[in-house]
Amino acid sequence: MIPPPIDQFEYSFDRLAEITEHWLKTLKLNQFSLYVQDYGAPIGFRIAARHPEWIQALIVQNGNAYEEGLTLAWKAFRDLWSDRTETTEAAVRDFLKRDGTIFFYTAGTRDRTRINPDNWNIDQYFLDRPQNTAAQLELFYDYRNNLQRYAEWQEYFRQHQPPVLIVWGKNDPFFSVEGAQAFQRDLPKAELHFLDTGHFALEEEREAIADHIIRFIPPHI
Repeated sequence: MIPPPIDQFEYSFDRLAEITEHWLKTLKLNQFSLYVQDYGAPIGFRIAARHPEWIQALIVQNGNAYEEGLTLAWKAFRDLWSDRTETTEAAVRDFLKRDGTIFFYTAGTRDRTRINPDNWNIDQYFLDRPQNTAAQLELFYDYRNNLQRYAEWQEYFRQHQPPVLIVWGKNDPFFSVEGAQAFQRDLPKAELHFLDTGHFALEEEREAIADHIIRFIPPHI
C-alpha cells in the first residue's frame, strides 16, 4: 500500500491519534492497558489524556513525555522545527536511509549481531515506498507539537495517577535515562526498570519486559 500524498492526508500526530481513537471506539475497546513506545507514546498519551477512564495501566518503553528526555540526537530535528528549509530537511532525511534504520535497531545494544536483520530490512522496505519520504518529513516536522503537549500529559499523570510500568532501554541514543526518571515526578508510584540495551528494548530484553508486564498488570485489571 502506497501512503496517500501529503496534499490528500494530514500527516500529524493529532490525526494519527484521531484515527486510533476511532478504531478503538469502533471495536468498543474502552478498558485496556496501553503499551507505548517512540511514536506510539505521543499517540497513546493523547488518547489517555482524553479518555482517562479507558486506561487500566500504562507500560512505557522508551516513549517520551518530558523535555529532558530528548537527547542531543534531536539537534537535526530541532533545526528543522525552528527553520524548515531544504537544508534542514536534508539533515533529517538521513534517518530514513538504510544506515539510519540499522542505527535505530543496533545503537546501544549489548550485542548487535543478535539483532535480527529482518527488522531493518522489513522497515526499510516500507520506508522506501513511493511518497513515504514526504509523509515522514511531515511527521518529523509535526513532532514539535508533541513537545507543546508535554504539560497537558504531565497534568494527566498528576491528576489521574494511572498505574505505570516503565521499562527503558538505558542506552537509547534518542530518549534519555533522565526522561524515564522524570515520569516519577508526576507519578511517584510508577515502577521504573532500566535495561542494558537500546531504543528497541524488546529486541534484547523481551523476556524481561514480558515478565515485568505479567507481574504488573493483573493487580490493575
